[in-house]
Amino acid sequence: MEETKEVKILVADPSALGLFGLAVITLVASSQKLGLTEGVSLVLPWAIFLGATAQLFACINDFKHNNTFGATAFGAYAFFWYAMGMTWLIQNGVLGDKLAAATDTKQLGFAFLAYLIFTLFMTIGAMETHKVLFIIFVLIDFLFIGLMLNSFGIIPYFAHSLAAYSELGIAIFSFYGSGAAVLNKHFGKVFLPIGKPFNIFK
Repeated sequence: MEETKEVKILVADPSALGLFGLAVITLVASSQKLGLTEGVSLVLPWAIFLGATAQLFACINDFKHNNTFGATAFGAYAFFWYAMGMTWLIQNGVLGDKLAAATDTKQLGFAFLAYLIFTLFMTIGAMETHKVLFIIFVLIDFLFIGLMLNSFGIIPYFAHSLAAYSELGIAIFSFYGSGAAVLNKHFGKVFLPIGKPFNIFK
């Protein structure tokens, strides 16, 4: 009779890097939405390398942790930022004037709706992780509500402001979550509290 053995490869928790990537890109992107900076030319590299690639790296390593929730979250938002980077390239005519002229922002609205649906499910899951992550997901919910409404031309001023301040909040709590993930592990104790799970569904 053949024996089946599982081999576990020990890798460090990638959530600190993933949250750092999320924190950086949302901080930079929110500065543009809040009118503190202009344009997306210099948001683009941070979207590709921090928002997308850092979170994709975290996703791959969370799969090695057998962490379906973390891997799915980091992976989905990584591809979101790759898609946003491509969107900005198209809108700014980098891929040709014809393509830029044919854009319909309502299509973005449907993409943001899809991500809102996804994030609502993930928010439920985050309730059983820790409270800092739960707050981040709630803020992401509001971000996508704002982005979706703005893309559909519904109460655009309010929607834009909702997206801008939600994105800034995501950055602040993601920096904290990243710092907590590093320092709590580094010191072997709760250096920065992140709050216990709600324990509603488990």
